[in-house]
Amino acid sequence: MLQDYLNRAATWFAHLDYAALGWQLLILMLAAAGALVVHRTLGRFLLESSTELDSRNIRYITLRSAQRIIFPLSMLLGVLVGRAGLHRLGLDVLLLDIAVPLLLSLAVIRLTVYVLRKALQPGPAVKAWENLISTSIWILVALHLLGWLPDVVEALDAIGYTFGGTRVSLFTVLQLLVAVGALMVLAAWLARAIEQGLSHSTYISSGAKIGIAKTTKFALYTLAALLSLSAVGIDLSALAVFGGALGVGLGFGLQRIASNFISGFILVFDRSIRPGDVISINEKFGWVQELHARYIVVRDRDGVETLIPNENLITTEVINWSYSDPQVRIKIPVQISYGDDPERAMAIMLESAGACERVLARPEPTARLMGFGDSGIELELRVWIKDPQQGVGGVRSEVNLAIWKGFRDAGITIPYPQRDVHLRQVSGV
Repeated sequence: MLQDYLNRAATWFAHLDYAALGWQLLILMLAAAGALVVHRTLGRFLLESSTELDSRNIRYITLRSAQRIIFPLSMLLGVLVGRAGLHRLGLDVLLLDIAVPLLLSLAVIRLTVYVLRKALQPGPAVKAWENLISTSIWILVALHLLGWLPDVVEALDAIGYTFGGTRVSLFTVLQLLVAVGALMVLAAWLARAIEQGLSHSTYISSGAKIGIAKTTKFALYTLAALLSLSAVGIDLSALAVFGGALGVGLGFGLQRIASNFISGFILVFDRSIRPGDVISINEKFGWVQELHARYIVVRDRDGVETLIPNENLITTEVINWSYSDPQVRIKIPVQISYGDDPERAMAIMLESAGACERVLARPEPTARLMGFGDSGIELELRVWIKDPQQGVGGVRSEVNLAIWKGFRDAGITIPYPQRDVHLRQVSGV
């Protein structure tokens, strides 16, 4: 094979017109330099013009699409002008004839990849790898246009090893990567489309929506992986060895990841925790924002989002303030001096409960005498609210402030902590 290439190269160099080649190379360099200048000036203008627009706006997509194809189209224009000039001079333009379809295919590929990314919206990974994907596809197209693709495939396929009854070559690995990438993007798009369709349904609960979306996504990703292996000719029975290795990995180092993953499905299907629920776990209070495969997102009143592993929610005691009924009761302890009237104080406390708009009239607020402490009489006001997701600190603050004002106007005192010390005189001291 190597000798074949050497003979072809020798024949090509023997019939090469070096004068025409020099002119063609000069035209290519001038076209590339001009295209680079146009790309830096006009491309920067297009980027600045699209900065203020919404990424889903058609004008934004048009400007960004134009910015991506400015360089190949500008260079293509320069090559076409140079090729026309060499034609008039009667010089060979073989190199420019090759450059024209290559530049045109580069523009089409970059435009197609960008439009597909905006249409499918597969995720940030594809956005970060957009240039690499476009370049890889263009290289394949360039090899095909030059007629070198079969030889490159044959060379890549010659490098490989045999595992059991299955031969894996470098070309097979590249095929697998391309198939996995394409099918995973398609699976992600289908999963997102299904999730968006479920989000608009009014007949399915939020927990069921998440459960269906997660199950569908897992099934689609698994199907994409299996189809990728089958597409490149890898026997699926060879996965038995991989399955055994995966089992050993789960037993030694991946059990926590598997536990969190399985716990996520348990939380979804038993509907014990749903988006919007108000929970307390390990002295953390907040409402559930999102349920993911490995963790849930809990947002507290300070705007801080905490990621809690799913396994913790299964193995730890969790208080769900809105599991079956959003109404919750708040207890507000108060102390008064022994010289004050507890019945009058309890009446003022009940009046103060109405100072907060979030306190419900039904069930009615209640006041209780809980005991006799070291410093004073211990009272407790109990009120109900129906929106614990808004927090309970504000309710406590408003009611406590109203109680303090009521006690001040009625002359009821809130005692300081105090102790009675009796000194006994010992004879002889």
